[in-house]
Amino acid sequence: MTYLKALLITTCLVLLAQTSYSQELASEDQKKPQDTITPKESQKEMTRWQMIKHDGLSVYGGVKHVYTGPLRWKGKDWLTFGGIMAGNALLLAVDEPADEVFTKQGDGVPDLIKEAGFRFGKPLLNYGLTTSVYTLGLITKNEKIRRTGVLLIASATAGGLLQTLGKTAVGRARPLEGEGNLSFRFWSSAAGYHSFPSGHAILAFTTAHAFAKQFDNLWVKGGIYALGMITPVSRLWDGAHWLTDVTLGLVMSVFIVDSVDNYLKKDNRYAYGNKKSKIRWNLRIGAGQIGVIGRF
Repeated sequence: MTYLKALLITTCLVLLAQTSYSQELASEDQKKPQDTITPKESQKEMTRWQMIKHDGLSVYGGVKHVYTGPLRWKGKDWLTFGGIMAGNALLLAVDEPADEVFTKQGDGVPDLIKEAGFRFGKPLLNYGLTTSVYTLGLITKNEKIRRTGVLLIASATAGGLLQTLGKTAVGRARPLEGEGNLSFRFWSSAAGYHSFPSGHAILAFTTAHAFAKQFDNLWVKGGIYALGMITPVSRLWDGAHWLTDVTLGLVMSVFIVDSVDNYLKKDNRYAYGNKKSKIRWNLRIGAGQIGVIGRF
């Protein structure tokens, strides 16, 4: 029964977080006139106050687009959702042995790396970085940087609110509590029962994925993703989260960022960055593995 509860909880969170990538690209022609921005020349003529108002509405629209994503799902999207559920169900079976492996590895990892991973997933540092990017774009009136800042802020906000609610509602015990991976205290305020999903993983990888989308060079992308993975893995090294907490957080991050990005493209919020993405994301599940694969 506890196992079924875990699957039910996962279902609820993914339903809130997942937005179909392929379906949204197919509906790019369905633009709302009232949300359509002026041409690039008019963007340059906007005052900074007009930019702030426009960007604020873009952040709001992006967050809303994430949360209403399931309403736009079609057949292929439900298959993707089913694959995520199946993969997470399989990973529940290896949560505890994986915890032993990662905590043993963590003993040999320099404290500096683990501390850096922990700090990068904290809201204070994360929002400091994202708002700094946006502020730079606003000061310089650089639309590319502004749009990147909006993507970062909207994605971090959508993911942050979702993981905060999820942690409290689910009340999953952390590995350090010693109660196993299927121990829950719903609506608990105790930090030891805020394991699911991993907020650090969501914030860190959301930021990494949003930054990586701004570059075409595969080496640059790979380096950004590698840095973004330090925080999720560091949470496993410290025994602060189960493997399923982290993997679901990574999947949520990809869907959240792509959803906001698709909203900005679909509604022509900015002249820059309206090209269709060359990456197609697919869920891959096999013997002892689960992952989100990006095909270039």
